[in-house]
Amino acid sequence: MNRSAQQDRFAHDRLPSREAWPKLRYDRPELRLPERINLVDELLDKAAGKPWAQRPMLRSSSLTLTYAEARERVDRICRVLVEDLGVTPGNRVLLRGGNSIGMALAWLAVVKCGAIAVATMPLLRARELGDIIDKAEPALALCDANLMQELELAQRSHAVLKKVVRFNAAGLAQSLDTLAQAKAGAFDACPTLGDDIALLAFTSGTTGKPKAAVHTHRDVVAACEAWPRHVLKAAPEDIVVGSPPLAFTFGLGGLLMFPMWAGSSVYFPDGPYTPETMVKTIVERGATICYTAPTFYRAMAPFARQHGVGRLRICVSAGEGLPDATRQLWKDASGIEMTDGIGATEMFHIFISSGPGEVKRGAIGKVVPGYAAKVVDDEGREVPRGTIGKLAVIGPTGCKYLDDARQASYVKNGWNYPGDAFVEDDEGYFFYQARADDMIITSGYNVGGPEVEDALLKHPAVAECGVIGEPDEERGMIVKAFVVLKPGHAGDEPMVRALQEHVKSMIAPYKYPRRVEFVASLPRTETGKLQRFRLRQM
Repeated sequence: MNRSAQQDRFAHDRLPSREAWPKLRYDRPELRLPERINLVDELLDKAAGKPWAQRPMLRSSSLTLTYAEARERVDRICRVLVEDLGVTPGNRVLLRGGNSIGMALAWLAVVKCGAIAVATMPLLRARELGDIIDKAEPALALCDANLMQELELAQRSHAVLKKVVRFNAAGLAQSLDTLAQAKAGAFDACPTLGDDIALLAFTSGTTGKPKAAVHTHRDVVAACEAWPRHVLKAAPEDIVVGSPPLAFTFGLGGLLMFPMWAGSSVYFPDGPYTPETMVKTIVERGATICYTAPTFYRAMAPFARQHGVGRLRICVSAGEGLPDATRQLWKDASGIEMTDGIGATEMFHIFISSGPGEVKRGAIGKVVPGYAAKVVDDEGREVPRGTIGKLAVIGPTGCKYLDDARQASYVKNGWNYPGDAFVEDDEGYFFYQARADDMIITSGYNVGGPEVEDALLKHPAVAECGVIGEPDEERGMIVKAFVVLKPGHAGDEPMVRALQEHVKSMIAPYKYPRRVEFVASLPRTETGKLQRFRLRQM
């Protein structure tokens, strides 16, 4: 008998078979969650009985909401969704917006009333939105008033999306804001099972083929009981800022779920951050925790030297590999040892990381309590410590793709394979090498692109770089670097030779880039990840 509260079974019916799921481990006391749990009830409604009920939760330049006030607004939106828009548990609701209080409240309301949040990156175009609409078949879209154009274009050619309601549009008669203001009274959270679906997270497209990762209410709450509890250790006094979008699980966790779990508050800016405005916001708003990608920290460093970093105490880096050159640059500029981490959209958030007091140079960190990880060969056998292999992970979260044959590539024998090449040392520290399919095998040697990138970034003329393997008849592959130079430096043959000699002096000489191409910019996703597949196309 199905005891799920989600009557619309569209997403449930498109899950992989249970045999294809990863094994989910709940072998720590904090991970033994009740059978019936709604993550918004757990993280927001239950804040009423905690010391931070009247503390700030959401902040902007014009508005601050306490936990109690945020709950009231979420309840009003829930009533609009259910009473006015006919949303039923299990319906997919597409959300389109940048990081804002309005976007956060809308996301929480969708999930509280038992629907499934399908958040989309703000910069997606109509074609990309159309692909998501085709996959998720949303009953409704909630869209920031400033981002309507591309969604309207997508809606014209995708009849399955029949309703679009604007938010962050208080003066508009039929906006979500106006409709919610007319509602009164509390809204009881939908009594979802832990295995009921809370969100579909579309991968950010570093491989060019986004997939929809499914996460349940239990997944999200379990993730809050792992890395935030054991590594981040935030407190109610913390103020969080960051650049990753709420549509990206790195941003959803760091800038909404994890602060709620700790009773902290989040500051949302009026528009996208630049490196300079991020630093100024940190200082002016008294931020204590920052989330962004390594590239952004590198660009923030000169402004941190100029303006200081105020009360900032924790800097989390994830989303792509953290070069040691960037870690040291930021530490020199800010005085703060970065907290590195590797996670995956498929796993919801970070599963390997170490706090500032446990950093080992060059390593991402150790396995987060609640997870287990190993480095294996192509047959899934664990390789000796110090040997390059593929990372395999197991824990309280795991990959469940929506209607996608690639499930079999990600989950094998119950273990998740994020697609990364790693080395584990004798102390249990994990060292990132490359994406598994980005390892460069040249004349029989394995070369990880990130290691070469780290060496190049230590040259004073290099602003950014990306390294790939290029086919070569003699060596099988050669190392090729795409380099963005800092202003005032010429991309000529003497510079090529200087960079090559610099790399040879830093790491094993066979790893140097035999070809160097100077470019004005590198292709990145909206979350800052380098798109190596596009470099290969170039």
